[in-house]
Amino acid sequence: MKVICALCQREGKPGYLEEREPFDNPAVTHGLCSPHKERLLESIPSRSFPDVDLLIVVRPNDTPLYEYLQRSFAGVPRVKVIVERRVGDRRRAQRLVAGERRRHETRRNRQGKVSPLGYTLVRFTRSRPGA
Repeated sequence: MKVICALCQREGKPGYLEEREPFDNPAVTHGLCSPHKERLLESIPSRSFPDVDLLIVVRPNDTPLYEYLQRSFAGVPRVKVIVERRVGDRRRAQRLVAGERRRHETRRNRQGKVSPLGYTLVRFTRSRPGA
């Protein structure tokens, strides 16, 4: 089967992504390319940070950068600076040890833009009142 980005196809672009099993099936199925997936995820409001448009996530071992960004964005509305709290993917390691071969998928929907300075920018669209 051929996998085509549904939104690229709607825009008149080729949007070819990959081939999937069964390879002898000429049918077309749909998915999303990375740019469209990223835009779609950015358009979904955050339940964890409903009043935040921009989340800045700093590595846990970079306290000076965290403090600098906290001071820099202290008065800026809808911007929040936090420290990364995730500690690896323990559940995946446990599954692999247990012999399970499930496909690994991260809990985080938005990957964000990683800065060479050591932080990640994650953009959100705020939910509308009454939505």
